[in-house]
Amino acid sequence: MAVINESVTEMNGYRLHVVPTKKYKTNTLIWKMKAPLDQENVTKRALLPYVLQSSSAKYSTTTKLRAYLDDLYGALFFVDVAKKGEHHIISFSIEIANEIFLKDKTPLLRKAFEFLAEVLTKPNAKKKAFDQETVNKEKRTLKQRIQSINDDKIRYSNFRLIEEMCNGESYALNVNGRIEDIDHINEVSLYEYFEKAFSEDEMDLYVVGDVDENEVKVLTNELLQFKPRTVKESNKQMIKRRAEVQEVKEVQDVKQGKLHIGYRTNILYGDQQYFHLQVFNGIFGGFSHSKLFINVREKASLAYYATSRIESHKGLLMVMSGIDIKNYHQAVTIIREQMEAMRNGDFTDDEISQTKAVIKNQMLETIDIVRGIVEVFYHNVVSKSSLNLDDWLKEINSVTREEIVNVAKKIDLDTIYFLTGTEAGE
Repeated sequence: MAVINESVTEMNGYRLHVVPTKKYKTNTLIWKMKAPLDQENVTKRALLPYVLQSSSAKYSTTTKLRAYLDDLYGALFFVDVAKKGEHHIISFSIEIANEIFLKDKTPLLRKAFEFLAEVLTKPNAKKKAFDQETVNKEKRTLKQRIQSINDDKIRYSNFRLIEEMCNGESYALNVNGRIEDIDHINEVSLYEYFEKAFSEDEMDLYVVGDVDENEVKVLTNELLQFKPRTVKESNKQMIKRRAEVQEVKEVQDVKQGKLHIGYRTNILYGDQQYFHLQVFNGIFGGFSHSKLFINVREKASLAYYATSRIESHKGLLMVMSGIDIKNYHQAVTIIREQMEAMRNGDFTDDEISQTKAVIKNQMLETIDIVRGIVEVFYHNVVSKSSLNLDDWLKEINSVTREEIVNVAKKIDLDTIYFLTGTEAGE
């Protein structure tokens, strides 16, 4: 199969990743910044990209900035914050039309680079302070973003599971920061953090599209220059097995219970066993043919949904299900039975083959969109590995029954979290 490849070049203070492809009529630039996830900076870090995307020195209001993007044939620009293991990731993305498809030969790729450089290096600030009105507006929005998690009980339950399971670990922090810290941030302290982030973060720029690599290097050299830095490494917080499983029940006014269960896999992206874990999860709970879906939802009719997912850079496996409150004990029992079945090798060769095929299709769908391509390649940055897509698919294909069973035996049940209703009859 034709695999998408990347070319990586060390630039001044960051790495440039060029991913040439003729698949799209747009070119996309994605700037990523990685730093250790910590309580002191998590909220400032969650606020910073939204302040930077609101306005800049040249485009002093959001209206002006967005109007300029509209003039560039409706270029799209957005930011995002995420966490991968003990890393906090900020992303800036701009997607712009490729001028080779237009009659008007405006140098749009250059315009995209100029715009990105403007946002990253020339913020709307004076005397080492961001524009106060912009900061206050984005602080209000960040509060709403944090509070919104309470409205989505699936997201809330997953957050609470991680908070309880990873208590005392950086990973327990909300990616959007802490609401109690927002009022303590001002335009001066945020600007100080802006300077710190751009001088200390591990930074990567991805350029995806039908581009000339040499032209891209010329543009990056001209427009994006940063000082060399020694990147701060995140602490890998490997946790010992609990003496006994932690059980947490929380009562709210909900009609449907949310049963979320956390396991420690003790396996990270880049480990050889990571591929075995992928296939394990596909059979256990990752897909509609998985044991959790069939046995908890279909056969026992206990759950409205039952699925599992892995956190590749933290070594967690999370089971998520929505159940009638009265079915708590039965659901926990059946979920635990499915894990035991995996440890005993109680799955068919057909299940293995079907799971491998679905994983392959899922990966091909992922790399069909630009953001998916970048996320797949960025796993290598976070894990300090150098796996290409061909190797990834070959490794998945070669996973054996014995390797799946060995992974299952390595997984430890850590925490059971249940969001239950006020009328729980227990």
